[in-house]
Amino acid sequence: MHLWQATVSFCLLAATAVPGVTATAWSFTDATVAVQPKGAGINGGYKDQFTASKPLAKPVSLVGADTLRVTLTAQEGSSAKRPHQAFLLLKDGQTGLDISYPFSVKDNGKSRVELTQKDLPIQFLSLSKPVDARVVLGGFGDSAAHDGSAFQLSIDRNPEEAVPTVETERYGKKAEIHHIFKDSASSPPIVITLAFVAMVGAAIPVLAGLWLLLGANVSHLPTAFQAAPLSHATFLGSLIAFEGILFLYYTSWSLFAFLPAAGVIGTIAFVSGSRALGEVQGRRLAGRR
Repeated sequence: MHLWQATVSFCLLAATAVPGVTATAWSFTDATVAVQPKGAGINGGYKDQFTASKPLAKPVSLVGADTLRVTLTAQEGSSAKRPHQAFLLLKDGQTGLDISYPFSVKDNGKSRVELTQKDLPIQFLSLSKPVDARVVLGGFGDSAAHDGSAFQLSIDRNPEEAVPTVETERYGKKAEIHHIFKDSASSPPIVITLAFVAMVGAAIPVLAGLWLLLGANVSHLPTAFQAAPLSHATFLGSLIAFEGILFLYYTSWSLFAFLPAAGVIGTIAFVSGSRALGEVQGRRLAGRR
């Protein structure tokens, strides 16, 4: 009985200890950092190795147009694997500013990131002390993410070049702004207007001649006005009035003044014209036209 109780206690103790033993975490291996000067060959420049538990002791210098290259193999536990997130995080300990650069990661976990001073914000270019370069790896599973320092990055500039500054927008009095608006629409020159008026006036006698040539019954005008005087007079008056408001719109009226008047006169012309045409149709059906 005592042996059975001891066995159960041992199994319970082992079961509580298993999660802590089997828990995995993200890490990396085969990590290298290299600085390749512009125009140098593959083997030129600086190169060193670091691990997840031991960052580089000396700062890495990035000068001018040099290219910083960081390569590593991401691991989940002891197996190489592609993480969901992989970044090289640059953080300034004094100001707290940071910026992340994503690794280009393959399915076998091999990761790579490159950057130059052109990729850095202006705030980082004016720093006098090195910034902390950290490797951040993580995934969707239960494995703990990795966020550890890899090396210190010293951003060195040419002493002859001016240190870039950040211009901050401030509230205050601004310079006066002068707007140049487009000129309002205007009527064409009077010469062009008179030319078109002359062409329209010259066409009226031609139309009258063709009207008489086609057999217009001018003698029916008294009969038409006698049968429906109000309809014919209103219809002709509305046509003349419409020409009048077109002239006013051309010379002085605005569009908002023209449209209501055109709507009223158009309605009158439609009603009176339908009745006047009804009278003409009645004479045609009677054989008098």
